[in-house]
Amino acid sequence: MITKRSKANKADSPPRGVTAIKGLRVNHIPKGFTYGQVRVGAHDGIREYGYQWSDNRDDIDRKRRSLWVRVVCWSDAHELAQLRRAPLQFGEFTGDERAAKIGGRQVLVRTGDGALGHGRYLGWVERKEVVITVMAGQPLVPELGKIVKGIRLS
Repeated sequence: MITKRSKANKADSPPRGVTAIKGLRVNHIPKGFTYGQVRVGAHDGIREYGYQWSDNRDDIDRKRRSLWVRVVCWSDAHELAQLRRAPLQFGEFTGDERAAKIGGRQVLVRTGDGALGHGRYLGWVERKEVVITVMAGQPLVPELGKIVKGIRLS
């Protein structure tokens, strides 16, 4: 069902809330989003799924409010340092990141680049073989602790 919906490339307006993706709960979603979209993919031996919330500003506008939460199922994920070799198509951890504690979790964090947008990008190993990444647009960076703390995977 998720894959069919993703291939249809339809946006939700208004966006879905905390249960946008079955099995993933994002308990703190800041206000101000106008649409959302399911993101699903499989490549290089990994599967990923998530949801992206955004407003209607241009992608290069630093005031754009966007939040992307993604679950990556990767058999080699066991500890944080391994994220640097994860075969991600978008949002790789390439060595420019640092380890930090955000929202009670030990994460790798880096500044978003043009491809991901302006803001902060981070990721952690939720459990063996499961990684969660979060990309928060610049206006949401002060709320990253609340966002990360509120993410639950069943």
